[in-house]
Amino acid sequence: MKALVYTAPNEVTWREEPEPRIAAGEVLMKIDAVGICGSDMHAYHGHDPRRNPPLILGHELVGRILEGPGKGRRATVNPLITCGTCEFCFQGRNNLCANRTMIGMTRAGGFAEFMTTAAASVIDIPQDMTEVAAALTEPAATALHAINVAARSLTRPLPECRTLVIGGGAIGMLTALLLRSYGCRAVSVGETNALRRESVRKAAGVSVFDPAAADRAGAPAENSMDLVIDAVGGKATRNAALAAVKPGGVVMHIGLMDWASEIDMRKLTLAEITLVGTYTYTTADLRAAVQALYQGAFGDLAWVEERPLAEGAAAFRDLHAGRAAAAKIVLRP
Repeated sequence: MKALVYTAPNEVTWREEPEPRIAAGEVLMKIDAVGICGSDMHAYHGHDPRRNPPLILGHELVGRILEGPGKGRRATVNPLITCGTCEFCFQGRNNLCANRTMIGMTRAGGFAEFMTTAAASVIDIPQDMTEVAAALTEPAATALHAINVAARSLTRPLPECRTLVIGGGAIGMLTALLLRSYGCRAVSVGETNALRRESVRKAAGVSVFDPAAADRAGAPAENSMDLVIDAVGGKATRNAALAAVKPGGVVMHIGLMDWASEIDMRKLTLAEITLVGTYTYTTADLRAAVQALYQGAFGDLAWVEERPLAEGAAAFRDLHAGRAAAAKIVLRP
């Protein structure tokens, strides 16, 4: 089969790979569409020690089941393969499974014509759901999970809150779209890439600004936001999040661009800020994201760009160089 393989830092190669063999308890899928995630870019840059070349990346996908339970049906998947028996799996928080593995990390992912995964990880979709919408299930579930977790710590209902989203990539875009669908009226998005800013403005209808601009035009004032969602996770964005949140507010941390940095612990303590981390999604979140996408909660998805998987190397280069206006590029084998 043909596959796009991460072969070295800043290099993915379109080449022949052996077709996967199905094992007990698995399904074999023919991939119809697969999105490029920020974590795929992190691996591409050589910054993820968990993803070692040569490796077929890709975990945001939709395809048809060729062998195994559900044969003939179109489906997406939970990229996390969980044990089902640890305390977290029993609690319904299988994103925290102590024994989890993941496609596109510990085993071959979806940047290929075919892929195998655990049958228990298959997520059913409406059979008339568009391929782009279905391929966005995983990042949409990440946004949905983060918002729902953050909402538990807010002192006022989510639609009343002034919210700042830092980062206009796929997670930031999907978060802004979902906040709007939840009835949030005061949403701002900070993004340094001008192409991305315009894409977010058009798609989500929210206030956008360049946090790197000297005059910070349009940026929220310090101590003004009820909720700040950091969809980047860098040293600078963590500092910006803590500066923007008001006393008693909530900072939701999603991104993992930088693994560690100092933050303003004095403000966190004296202003009684709630800082919450979030990791991926549960199976319930994925199923909810499927329905939200199918019912149009994330809009018409016209901001998504589609390209052939065979041209995936160019897509990675464009994302690396900031030449892509789209917050999400979906590749088709």
